[in-house]
Amino acid sequence: MEYEKKLVLAPMVRVGTLPFRLLAAQYGADITYGEEIVDHKLIKCERRLNEYIGSTDFVEKGTGSVVFRTCHQERNRVVFQMGTSDAVRALTAAQIVCKDVAAVDINMGCPKSFSISGGMGAALLTKPELIHDILTTLKRNLDTPVTCKIRLLKSSQDTVELARRIEKTGVSALAVHGRKVEDRPRDPAKWSEIADIVSALSIPVIANGDVFEYDDFERIKAATDFFLQRKSNKLLNRKLELHH
Repeated sequence: MEYEKKLVLAPMVRVGTLPFRLLAAQYGADITYGEEIVDHKLIKCERRLNEYIGSTDFVEKGTGSVVFRTCHQERNRVVFQMGTSDAVRALTAAQIVCKDVAAVDINMGCPKSFSISGGMGAALLTKPELIHDILTTLKRNLDTPVTCKIRLLKSSQDTVELARRIEKTGVSALAVHGRKVEDRPRDPAKWSEIADIVSALSIPVIANGDVFEYDDFERIKAATDFFLQRKSNKLLNRKLELHH
């Protein structure tokens, strides 16, 4: 998976399903993220081929509920995003799906209570040793590229230090949301702090936050000096990112 100068569909809960990902690809997305799925949920699944619609389904045993659906058309572009708080469990879940996706991403930025209470998402930001354990475990055991997504910490220096630790695990790219955990969606994203991370790392950095139109795209390029973007469409609630 190449992350340089790519147009990417961002992960969105209840939006980033297979039909929407395929639509985004038709409109030019090079990489498409699925919605976050918790490791506990995927571990309960079995892989099934759906010959009726030509998809590969990961179905929860017992209930028959489709937890994740993909197809061969997106094999080289779809990223599976996972919520986890344990390295061994993350690996078990990733091994179930890794041969059907282009990359595996660990969500370390979600500030919602269900993630925090489960030790997932932004709760990991205060546990750099656990971050290292999860990412290195995946890197050692998977041939599939591994990435993660974080938020800004209390200070730019703190975020850069964490980003450097993450880079040392061997991840293929790092996504950074330009807000802190305590920030609200209406608070402006801090593009300048993302720029600090870009300048400190040698791996691709994926930025998002407050890019609603192409004028914003030009502004974030100027602010961070790299090509990475999110574009929102009010009708489709579509979010796109262009990677540095």
